[in-house]
Amino acid sequence: MDRVVAASAEVDGVEPLDEAARMSLAHHGLAANALWLADDGFAVLRGHDLDVAVAPDARGRGDGRALVEAALAEAPARLTAWSHADHPAAAHLAAELGFEATRALWVMSREAGPAEVPEAEGVTIRGYRDSDASEVLRVNAAAFARHPEQGSMDTANLAERMAESWFDPAGLLVADAGDGLLAFHWTKQHSETLGEVYVVAVDPAAQGRGLGKAVTAAGLAHLESVGVRRIILYVESDNEAAIATYANLGFAHTSTHVQYARSR
Repeated sequence: MDRVVAASAEVDGVEPLDEAARMSLAHHGLAANALWLADDGFAVLRGHDLDVAVAPDARGRGDGRALVEAALAEAPARLTAWSHADHPAAAHLAAELGFEATRALWVMSREAGPAEVPEAEGVTIRGYRDSDASEVLRVNAAAFARHPEQGSMDTANLAERMAESWFDPAGLLVADAGDGLLAFHWTKQHSETLGEVYVVAVDPAAQGRGLGKAVTAAGLAHLESVGVRRIILYVESDNEAAIATYANLGFAHTSTHVQYARSR
């Protein structure tokens, strides 16, 4: 699997397994996931989510179709799968097997640079403390109540994310109102030079106070301070308000991930 993932990432510019897939395999293995292997590819079924990858030098020989069909024989009626590189072959195979494109996730990026952090009245923006965990979960649940992935983060998932080697409490900026948190910006450092606007969440009850802009800017300033040179983020393609906010901060659309869904 590692060889296929590495080769695909080199050619496609993105890994075929996203964070959710990697963490599920790392923390739960085959106890919670089904795996099909071929000489030059694999398929992973995680509940209603399917991940498939074929090494670039083995594509076009039907391995991808064979892996998908093997997984479909055991998959639930409702199923989703991401094409992280929006590959034409993936779109063709999806259409032939009864999948439809249902979501598009934009990748936006910008060069790192000094970021002015605006004042946010009544709050202090600071790094994460262990005592903030329940408030981070509360704000996250409220902010992403309708989001299919981020909204499901619970205590166990939060702990798993914080156990990742990249986690830095100083990179999780929270807006502290004294009696609770109103927003947070969780940054992620992928390498010495690449950072990410990982999660920005604002309690809906506190919207309209400029907290999103303030914590986002604070996170950008943190990433710049640790030497990051380029910053990326992921945003739903139909979230016009968020896209406008990020565009005003200098982010530009660079690529798209497409999610396909099937129900029968």
